[in-house]
Amino acid sequence: MILLYNPQSSSTRKPCLPMSLMAVSAVLEGKYDHQIVDGNLEPDPLSCLDELLAATRAPVLAFTVMPGPQLQEAVPLARELKRRHPQVTIVWGGYFPSQHWDVCLRSDFVDYVVRGHGEIVFLNLLEALHGRGRVEDVRGLAYRGENGTPKTNPLAPIPQPAELPEWNWDRVPMERYVCKSYLGDRTLAYHSSYGCPFFCNFCAVVNMVQGGWLPQPAERVASVVQLYVSRWRANGLALYDNNFFVSQKRVAEFATRIMGLGVNWWGEARIDTLLAFRPRTWKLMRDSGLRMVFMGAESGSAETLQRMDKGGTMHPDKTLAIAEVMKEWGIIPEFSFVLGNPPDAVGDIRETIEFIRKVKRVNHQAEIIMYLYSPVPLAGQLFEAAAAEGFAFPETLAEWVSERWVNFARRRSDTMPWLRQSLRSRLRDFERVLNAYYPTSTDVKLTRSWRTALRALAAWRYHTRIYRFPVELAAMHRLIAYQRPETTGF
Repeated sequence: MILLYNPQSSSTRKPCLPMSLMAVSAVLEGKYDHQIVDGNLEPDPLSCLDELLAATRAPVLAFTVMPGPQLQEAVPLARELKRRHPQVTIVWGGYFPSQHWDVCLRSDFVDYVVRGHGEIVFLNLLEALHGRGRVEDVRGLAYRGENGTPKTNPLAPIPQPAELPEWNWDRVPMERYVCKSYLGDRTLAYHSSYGCPFFCNFCAVVNMVQGGWLPQPAERVASVVQLYVSRWRANGLALYDNNFFVSQKRVAEFATRIMGLGVNWWGEARIDTLLAFRPRTWKLMRDSGLRMVFMGAESGSAETLQRMDKGGTMHPDKTLAIAEVMKEWGIIPEFSFVLGNPPDAVGDIRETIEFIRKVKRVNHQAEIIMYLYSPVPLAGQLFEAAAAEGFAFPETLAEWVSERWVNFARRRSDTMPWLRQSLRSRLRDFERVLNAYYPTSTDVKLTRSWRTALRALAAWRYHTRIYRFPVELAAMHRLIAYQRPETTGF
């Protein structure tokens, strides 16, 4: 028995389908007996895994680990399970171990790290552990060498999604992942492609795919949606691809195939890519149920976008243009901004705040999500500027799970050396005013009366640009348990 574990990601949100483990499970079907355990569904994950390890004598326990809350749970959990079951081989995979494999292997409770896309890598590791190969030959694997020093093999090629087996939907209790969202009261998630063809140097995906993008065919993605509708009565779909809209032809075919299913859907895109879409494609997307698209606007400064290596034809004017286009088609743009970029964090925040106001004048329905710049281990102008200011990643897992670095992973850190407290306060105050004057569409519990009250209370601050100490808005947000898009999710 192989145990596949998905650590708790949040105590406040409906759990999201553990898609990474379902993908791994699909390649294990018929080869290795295994079980998926989702910590988000377990009241006591430690007791659950402890009992399973004792009952099944599972030789391998595999964790998928994202930075932030998942890492915060995975570290003490893996440490304690290794203490109780020293014979079990603990394997970590996912975004965090892929980037920081050496830190993971310096601990005494992580035996192997699967780097990058893990389906085939993990299968090959299991084969090696069963004497049918050598770990030194498994591409995409990191491990300890003879002297205990962390080592990594070269990354494995990205597997072609179209050639991977379909998921076994009976492996997880699907009904428990159906949630109410802006998209519908029965929303499910899916992931249909790998990677992104761009090289933005603040994005952790780049290190793993190096400009690669491999999709499932539109027909296969549409068949999943049809399954969601027929088996679980889904009427909302969140597509968590890093960039779903790369191919206009694929998007148009997908929209055509799900037409009439009554499913509202959401996905992530590049602004300049969408601007090149033909009117026919926009009509297909709208009529098929596309309600919102997440896009990285990132900055109101053309110079900052250049330092980010956004590539393509990105410019702040493109953000304004897509806001106007999507207003015409009745599809809500969801823009993320990364603020406080070195070397001029003050100028970056000031310029981008004013740009956000401009975006709202063009399309008041535009959703705005703001993050503080958080470096990723990737060479580039932004990372080099951050390093010059004294930034460095932790060297131990214990430090990574401290409050400071958990907030860093959420891009809400208070400790970036180039960001003074006054700057962070200014940004948060503006965010508070903006979220009150333009309440998010994604918080489905907000009534029209609450929205009107929030807007009226924030109006004088928004128009006068007096953002400091919005204590009355903070109190109102607490009263109604207001949720920002980045915390509400789907």
